[in-house]
Amino acid sequence: MSAAELNPAKPMSLKIPLAVLASLLVLAIAGGKNAIIFCLLIGLMLTGMPISIALGLTVLTFMFTMTQVPIEAVALKLFTGIEKFEIMAIPFFILAGNFLTHGGVARRMINFATSMVGHFHGGLGLAAVLACALFAAVSGSSPATVVAIGSIILPAMVKQGFPNRFGAGVVTTSGALGILIPPSIVMVMYSVATNTSVGALFMAGVIPGLMLAFLLGLTTWWRARKNGYPRMPKASWLERWQAFRKAIWGLLLIVVVMGGIYSGIFTPTEAAAMSAVYAFVVAVFVYRDLPLKRVGKVLLDSASMSAMLLYIITNAILFSFLMTHENIPQAMAAWLMEMGLGPIAFLLAVNLLLLLAGNVMEPSSIVLILAPILFPVAMQLGIHPVHFGILIVVNMEVGMCHPPVGLNLYVASGITKMGITELTIAVWPWLLTMLGFLVAVTYIPELSLWLPRMIGML
Repeated sequence: MSAAELNPAKPMSLKIPLAVLASLLVLAIAGGKNAIIFCLLIGLMLTGMPISIALGLTVLTFMFTMTQVPIEAVALKLFTGIEKFEIMAIPFFILAGNFLTHGGVARRMINFATSMVGHFHGGLGLAAVLACALFAAVSGSSPATVVAIGSIILPAMVKQGFPNRFGAGVVTTSGALGILIPPSIVMVMYSVATNTSVGALFMAGVIPGLMLAFLLGLTTWWRARKNGYPRMPKASWLERWQAFRKAIWGLLLIVVVMGGIYSGIFTPTEAAAMSAVYAFVVAVFVYRDLPLKRVGKVLLDSASMSAMLLYIITNAILFSFLMTHENIPQAMAAWLMEMGLGPIAFLLAVNLLLLLAGNVMEPSSIVLILAPILFPVAMQLGIHPVHFGILIVVNMEVGMCHPPVGLNLYVASGITKMGITELTIAVWPWLLTMLGFLVAVTYIPELSLWLPRMIGML
């Protein structure tokens, strides 16, 4: 996970109309002084202030001027809110991802993926999709996946004759698999915000993650075939075996994390700690791509990223506490129930709201701010919390691939040296595929719930 993912400083066009829309929505639902919470937050965001600071100032301003919440209750909520065992998984997954990004795992995964699918139309593009899916299963971060895979495979694609736009579109959207294929840092944050089982969320993300990877690969193959893009010679089974042997240590991390959770050996947090230790051993002593002298820098970078994310979580917990104290989620739920909004219409409204929020906010902030508001309404309408979590994660994936705050766009822009407008045009075919997939995930709950139910986690 990059620092940009935690605290982006990006241009935020379209803010004003969306802010007005959001303000009117809140005024209609909450009414009175409760609407000031959201109006103040949106106003601070419009100044370009980081989300975490805007959250904190909103809470402090409202608390000291418009409510009678005892300061002792706020302090107690602050400490009880961040002492959750699941939060400890976040810095461990960040550390594991950084070790893998610096440890040559991505290069070996790309070689293995190329040997398996490189002979199809658009071979290197398909290899990029497969490599992103594999790296997503060990990193838990979309920007990290884009950086690790894109920096290696994009120059190779251009050298082989692929248009720069094609490669950028593939990697930008396939990198978003990092938050859907478990382990996923965004799923951990949803769990913290709603008290949903992290293990069940991880298992629920497996089938949707594989389905989306297949659909993105299908889109890549179709466009490559249509435009006559190059394909590679078919690798022999010996070459595939050799590529697999070189990549096996990185691939085994998937077994360590998911196998440990599924078998009951580890909790998700313990699995995160094991993945960090395993990634360190693989990067330093097995592949030897990460010298010991650089380990300190990786630790410091990971600590800095973790601290920034935990700061956002802390302010979001206080913001959620303030909303609950002012009965805003309950007011919204009552308003929606009075409107006669059923599950189908509610899920459609949620998708539209999250897609709009993706225009002005990054995923961690969206989950931590909106999940506590929308979650009680979803429960009253009988929507399963795990299904609702996967729906939110898929919305976050889409938001990471479109402007103006699409994190993957900015990461890919740094790699490809392409402008955001050009990148936006490049990702549209795959982005439309993701939107179609979002509709399927929204209205076919079994895509998310079948696997965790089958193994007894629900």
